Amino acid sequence: MASLVMAAEKFRDLSQAIDVPLLDATVAAFYGTGSKEERVAADRILQDLQNNPDMWLQVVHILQNTKNLNTKFFALQVLEGVIKYRWNALPVEQRDGMKNYISEVIVQLSSNEASFRMERLYVNKLNVTLVQILKHEWPARWRSFIPDLVAAAKTSETICENCMVILKLLSEEVFDFSRGEMTQQKIKELKQSLNSEFQLIHELCLYVLSASQRTELIRATLSTLHAFLSWIPLGYIFESPLLETLLKFFPMPSYRNLTLQCLTEVAALNFGDFYNIQYVKMYNFFMVQLQAILPLTTNIPEAYANGSSEEQAFIQNLALFFTSFYKSHIQVLESTQENITALLMGLEYLINICYVDDTEVFKVCLDYWNSLVLELFEARHNLDNPAVAVNMMGLQMPLLHGMVDGLGSQILQRRQLYATPMSKLRMLMICRMAKPEEVLIVEDENGNIVRETMKDNDVLVQYKIMRETLIYLSHLDHEDTEKQMLKKLSKQLSGEDWNWNNLNTLCWAIGSISGSMMEEQENRFLVMVIRDLLNLCEITKGKDNKAVIASNIMYVVGQYPRFLRAHWKFLKTVVNKLFEFMHETHPGVQDMACDTFLKIVQKCKRKFVIVQVGESEPFVSELLAGLPTTVADLEPHQIHTFYESVGHMIQAESDPQKRDEYLQRLMDLPNQKWAEIIGQARQSVDFLKDQDVIRTVLNIMQTNTSVASALGTYFLSQISLIFLDMLNVYRMYSELISSSIAEGGPYASKTSYVKLLRSVKRETLKLIETFLDKAEDQTQIGKQFVPPMMDPVLGDYARNLPDARESEVLSLFATIINKYKAAMIEDVPRIFEAVFQCTLEMITKNFEDYPEHRLKFFSLLRAIATHCFPALIRLSSEQLKLVMDSIIWAFRHTERNIAETGLNLLVEMLKNFQASEFCNQFYRSYFLTIEQEIFAVLTDTFHKPGFKLHVLVLQHLFCLVESGALTEPLWDAATISYSYPNNAMFVREYTIKLLGTSFPNMTASEVTQFVNGLFESRNDLSAFKNHIRDFLVQSKEFSAQDNKDLYAEEAAAQRERERQRMLSIPGLIAPNEIQDEMLDS
Repeated sequence: MASLVMAAEKFRDLSQAIDVPLLDATVAAFYGTGSKEERVAADRILQDLQNNPDMWLQVVHILQNTKNLNTKFFALQVLEGVIKYRWNALPVEQRDGMKNYISEVIVQLSSNEASFRMERLYVNKLNVTLVQILKHEWPARWRSFIPDLVAAAKTSETICENCMVILKLLSEEVFDFSRGEMTQQKIKELKQSLNSEFQLIHELCLYVLSASQRTELIRATLSTLHAFLSWIPLGYIFESPLLETLLKFFPMPSYRNLTLQCLTEVAALNFGDFYNIQYVKMYNFFMVQLQAILPLTTNIPEAYANGSSEEQAFIQNLALFFTSFYKSHIQVLESTQENITALLMGLEYLINICYVDDTEVFKVCLDYWNSLVLELFEARHNLDNPAVAVNMMGLQMPLLHGMVDGLGSQILQRRQLYATPMSKLRMLMICRMAKPEEVLIVEDENGNIVRETMKDNDVLVQYKIMRETLIYLSHLDHEDTEKQMLKKLSKQLSGEDWNWNNLNTLCWAIGSISGSMMEEQENRFLVMVIRDLLNLCEITKGKDNKAVIASNIMYVVGQYPRFLRAHWKFLKTVVNKLFEFMHETHPGVQDMACDTFLKIVQKCKRKFVIVQVGESEPFVSELLAGLPTTVADLEPHQIHTFYESVGHMIQAESDPQKRDEYLQRLMDLPNQKWAEIIGQARQSVDFLKDQDVIRTVLNIMQTNTSVASALGTYFLSQISLIFLDMLNVYRMYSELISSSIAEGGPYASKTSYVKLLRSVKRETLKLIETFLDKAEDQTQIGKQFVPPMMDPVLGDYARNLPDARESEVLSLFATIINKYKAAMIEDVPRIFEAVFQCTLEMITKNFEDYPEHRLKFFSLLRAIATHCFPALIRLSSEQLKLVMDSIIWAFRHTERNIAETGLNLLVEMLKNFQASEFCNQFYRSYFLTIEQEIFAVLTDTFHKPGFKLHVLVLQHLFCLVESGALTEPLWDAATISYSYPNNAMFVREYTIKLLGTSFPNMTASEVTQFVNGLFESRNDLSAFKNHIRDFLVQSKEFSAQDNKDLYAEEAAAQRERERQRMLSIPGLIAPNEIQDEMLDS
């Protein structure tokens, strides 16, 4: 520890050469096994050194004098910081000195085999540092770099191997990792330089591959080629011996994988038809070699399971090769019979690879199958619409009738060609179907059937792609799809193919193609499927087996609402079967039964309230009569789902009298219980304090909420019945909580008793909010329910201790204001008074406490700003300052939802104030603060997701100041003596100064150029946004991280286009996801 204290002292002064042994000791202490204190002290010393602006001048001295690898890495880390942020500001001689030193050390270490192998890690780190320097120096200030490198490579095989590594790193930096790291201009310049100097590199690679015998060098060269092949000019590939050389290396086991990766890159290139002949030659030659390495008769899944990691990588690379080649060039293989044979063989290989038990391999193949099937489907789909088909073929001419026929026969021929592989692909999709979200029953690692505890997102994504692929396959040949499914199902029944996995994947596949067949065919198909599944359920013994079959029956019927609506008998059988499953005590089965019941009712609700043929009363009436027995074995949360389902049925009844009668019958059980509890409470209030009673009250409230969410306005008669008693219970429980916390201190709020009481309060608020939110906009409902709540709910919130305040009060009033809009203006001051100050005190102490209150508080503020803006104007300037401070505070928050709510609220406020008579007054107070705060979060990487809204706020400010709408000066004449001609000039100066001080690493001209650009592009949002993106990269605030948040908006627009496309193809959006109330009649 003493040496560390000494080090801290000595390292303060860096004007002398640094004491390298002492630095070694400090680094060793940091990585060492000493005490925690020693490591912390060493860490602090190293951090201070790293932050010292003169430290980098010691780097060469350290590298020359230390033997310790960690110390070398530390020195290079210091240097990397300088290269990244300060390189262009250094004097020329310092830059050149450093550049030459790094190059010399690399050459020296890699010139002989022994030092190159021994110092491998160090050399790799030096290579990375050199490439970082290159990004600044090359091509402008180091024109001879590539020729120098190639010349050095020819002097020794180890130097050559290392040069390959440097070239590969350079290619990756420029082509793969440049987005968000460099400006668009710089990327373009580097790409052009690499392209124009590629000939030297190309010659070097070919020379090595033809002349060298060293395995390491050949592998390094293949690896570098792999990085280059995606962008080099095509002549270097197809008009040189490169392809033959690669195919010559393919059969050799030690180069097989690297060569295959290179061939895959070539296969993925797609630049028109110019090199088709070469592609056909390459493919056919490749297929001949492949059969020698891996005969088609091989059982690939078995070979993969028993193979070494090299062999497994080979299968993975093979999948990538085939999928890349076919994506770009499958059509050139469709020309002659010989090519077709090779193509079909390749597809056969690919289907066999798909049965390999490896998710990544399967994903690669699945993506390709999805695109191939889509292509075949679209060609057929567009035949019905010839103009589209001609466009697809790129023909720009009027259509002649014979031509459409010619086109049609071409498309049909192509479908014929792929019929066999497509049939095998259907089988594959059925056998490997992923689990859909609705299925809650899974097999655990011990082989038991259990309820699923966590959703697996990867599986859901895979299910989505497989489902889409299977729907296209079904459209291509409905008969084959149906035949394969029914054949597989009959094998389940006969027992020859029976196991859980086979039945599951089959039923998931059947459920997933819902909506893709014509209605008549679908009906015929489903009658057979459901009949077979019900039979299977009868004849199979064993609790787990029954659970698996039950879950599959439920999944399939839930997917076909159109069929159920058209067949009352089946619908009734299915619903009764679900009621039967509700008594199954197997975990997961009851949940799934309740979920499926809800799903079916939402799609077929009208069917349950009309008298069907052969019935004496509507099904809903029969159901209500047997309700107590149906729900007897269900858990409370399942009962709530059940009640919600029946609520949906009642909502479909158009006769108000019948509707109220059904509702009364449905709520009979909870209402009896409620009346009993309230009756007891009137005699003795203490009755309500019993924990079991509190639980019952909670359960009754939850049941009411479930029904209210389904019934909306029609729930009025029920809520009116319990409303006032409910508020009294709310008030009483609230007082109980307060007294418990007052007596027991802060820990009392954690006791199960207080938590239970609070659950009742929350559920009460949720019930009122659900009802008011779902009820149609009838102002009298607002008038009836809002005033009685003012004191019990709002007053109670203000009076309570912070720990006893329910955040739901805030969301309830946000809902009320969003619902009744301007009608609430008079009540805003009252709401403000009750919740504003006291909530702010809770949430501004730090960023962590009361997370629920935070988000809901800002949602309430946003509702007020949107619908009751005049009420905000009436606030005193102190209160308005509180509001603005809290908004700034919100968007500084790193919690994404809160920051976004704050920013949206700010945008509303800015627009509203601009249109009001207080425009000048407001912006004089807040313009500069807002601009400064927005720039602060915009340039903070934690706030990347808010990028779109930051840009909107800045655009608003710059447009406003240029529009001349602000007639008073934004600067304070008392402190600024200079008088600006207008606000725009002042804001320009202010912004330049603000950014200049925030980014000392940027030159004054760069900052001025950026600010001028903001003013110039202010009226064009996308130009404005791109200008800011480039600035963020240039200022080096955002680098080496994931920058997709900066492009989030563009991604959202793409998703919407995709949804519109999916809606146009039957079955692609599952029938139960489409809003089709109209059909249900």
